[in-house]
Amino acid sequence: MGSSGKGNGGKGGPREDRRDDRPINLAERRIASQVFAELFREGMELVDETAAYLDGEGRNDSHALSRPALAAYAQQSMRLSTRLMQLASWLLLQRAVVEGEMSVETALRERGRIDLQGPAPDEEQEELLPAPLVALIHRSYQLQRLIGQLDAALDTPTHEPANAVAGQIGRLRSAFERH
Repeated sequence: MGSSGKGNGGKGGPREDRRDDRPINLAERRIASQVFAELFREGMELVDETAAYLDGEGRNDSHALSRPALAAYAQQSMRLSTRLMQLASWLLLQRAVVEGEMSVETALRERGRIDLQGPAPDEEQEELLPAPLVALIHRSYQLQRLIGQLDAALDTPTHEPANAVAGQIGRLRSAFERH
């Protein structure tokens, strides 16, 4: 790690100016971890799979639908695309911060423009839709829940010392001072 004090391989990012006595946010660490890399990969794969389905098999599936089912297909595919666009924006924003391409302050401003809520699932309409589209919709809601939890955790700093050894020594010192 060296004496740069950056603690993340010398790259800029969310912990660039962190001192050992400042509270850390475990969600920040998750964002910079392999867990986030996997979430990012899964999110982008879902975007690609959805685009491929809607442009290919989904287009063919829609030709066989009744009028009410076709209306549901149009609405739900639009909602799915919008949801995935919002989720992909959030993932790309977090990656830009981790890679030092964007400051935390800029990311916070941009994050406010991303809607991680969106409309609730419509089970009535889902009954009318082709199974592959329903599966993509359910996967998108699962991704939305995971990202929503991680996003909320980013706003909730923990009070763990950044230096774990110093934290352990502090707890030991407190324990011995009581006795």
